[in-house]
Amino acid sequence: MIRRLLIANRGEIAVRIIRTCRQMDIETVAVYSTADREALHVQLADRSVCIGGPRSADSYLNIGNILSAACLTGCDAVHPGFGFLSENATFARTVRECGLIFVGPSPELIEAMGDKATAKKKMQEAGIPVVPGSDGVTEDWEDGLREARAAGFPVMIKASAGGGGKGMRLCRNEDDFHQSFDSASSEALAAFGDGRVYIEKFIERPKHIEVQLAADHFGNVIHLYERDCSLQRRNQKMLEESPAHCLTGAQREKICSDAVKAAKSVGYDSVGTIEFLLDSDGSYYFMEMNTRIQVEHTISEAVTGLDLVRLQILAAQNQPLGISQEDVSLKGCAVECRINAEDPDNNFAPSPGKISFVNLPGGRGVRIDTAVYPGAEIPPYYDAMILKLICFDRTRLGAIRNMRTALEELVVSGIKTNTGFQYLLLHQPQVLTGKYDTHMIEDFVELLDKRRKEQEESA
Repeated sequence: MIRRLLIANRGEIAVRIIRTCRQMDIETVAVYSTADREALHVQLADRSVCIGGPRSADSYLNIGNILSAACLTGCDAVHPGFGFLSENATFARTVRECGLIFVGPSPELIEAMGDKATAKKKMQEAGIPVVPGSDGVTEDWEDGLREARAAGFPVMIKASAGGGGKGMRLCRNEDDFHQSFDSASSEALAAFGDGRVYIEKFIERPKHIEVQLAADHFGNVIHLYERDCSLQRRNQKMLEESPAHCLTGAQREKICSDAVKAAKSVGYDSVGTIEFLLDSDGSYYFMEMNTRIQVEHTISEAVTGLDLVRLQILAAQNQPLGISQEDVSLKGCAVECRINAEDPDNNFAPSPGKISFVNLPGGRGVRIDTAVYPGAEIPPYYDAMILKLICFDRTRLGAIRNMRTALEELVVSGIKTNTGFQYLLLHQPQVLTGKYDTHMIEDFVELLDKRRKEQEESA
């Protein structure tokens, strides 16, 4: 059993983990960089340890310092959160070698599913639909070109390792292929230390659908239904909803069933997510598996009433989940807005600084996951997300109305945020009807820029 757990992360996810640990009578140890001395997760944890300077490489990515902190404070386990080292197989392996519990799947599973080409092959073997393209990694651009021709242009050239939109290039014709291939490979090498790429048929204007899973060491795998995460900017999610309004009941049952089948086929034993691309004709294809808890896990919790961090910890302790698929049902609809410290009027440039005032919304159907408070410093070194606003209701439109009201009440002074942009987004017809795709936000940004220029010219 876990008595004391180190959280190898920061910000709202660290706060989120602390709260569940309190409910489970587990002591928590926070780690922090010199830039995060006054951070909320440091204040809320039972103990805290400084692990290095402000840069991620010196602190939140420093495996040696993190594990030294865990050992010095007598921890039994390490929770990686999301981002940073959460899908780093070396980190998970080293945690276990130190005699500690890693709250997540085995290093072997992280390694296998983190390699996108390997994961795709495993899904093919399990009978899960995959996007047409190369069979594994592509050795060089000439092989890649042959595979692209076979799949049919346009194609996506994708990094085999990593994620977050890095090492990805859209190539629409043969003339641009060589340059696009080299560019994707170079970016992947710089971002992940691995320049290998693979080729996939480009699905025009798809939906991004993901299925939330929880599994244990006893072969139990359940889904917590699906999320529509199509509202993205530069491959970064901004707004998510659950369940996916675009799916029929039959489609929902099939895609969730395939996600469970996929997880069982690789012996998955923790909380994780299977991501799919949904084509306009209703076909869907495996995209990747995330072997960690995700930012948007909160909306799956909202519509099912389950605590995913708790399930994650139970699985890590070799305990059964304690629930079956029959115990999981949809209890309404939920929407999540990611509130980022960024300036939408300045090409979404980061907006670090000190928060002078905060007014957080509340009321029925509103949940806030954040680490901000008046006087909190938002450092320039990390992800721009400062707050997650989750609204839920019996109906989808009810959840959207709750979100609009919550955004009207939300005030964060001292820095720029994307609150106003999210508010405008939730008034767009495509969003209200659910008829949006992964390109909708880019189109919306272009429209706003055009209107802004027209106003400036007419002034």
